[in-house]
Amino acid sequence: MSIEKAKVIKSDNLVAQHKNEHTNYEYFKKIILSGDNGDKCNVSIYEIPPNKSAYPYHYHLHNQETFYIISGVGILKTPEGETSISAGDILVFPPCEAGAHKLTNSSDSEMLGYIDFSTYTSPGSFLYARFK
Repeated sequence: MSIEKAKVIKSDNLVAQHKNEHTNYEYFKKIILSGDNGDKCNVSIYEIPPNKSAYPYHYHLHNQETFYIISGVGILKTPEGETSISAGDILVFPPCEAGAHKLTNSSDSEMLGYIDFSTYTSPGSFLYARFK
């Protein structure tokens, strides 16, 4: 959906993609903007089920990411260690190994929701990082 004029997008009208291929990783993703569709950035709403992560620990080579936590609680793993996060927090990841991250829902019962804003480059290269 390339945006050609100002518009309001109702999140309830977006279809969530569900990914659940590995035991510890699961998410629901609603794509708002996608560079693959001609947009200049990627914007998506994610929901991570209790005690799951969306992705393994990783970093991007070219894309900067920013997450705005909408709801829930979680644990953010970075090269500096682990940090508790909650609704209202803003998480920023530069495109390099220092921006490595893994976000895990630490709740036993509630979804962790966030908006993922990222720059778009093609191809979107990333590396799974080693835990230190």
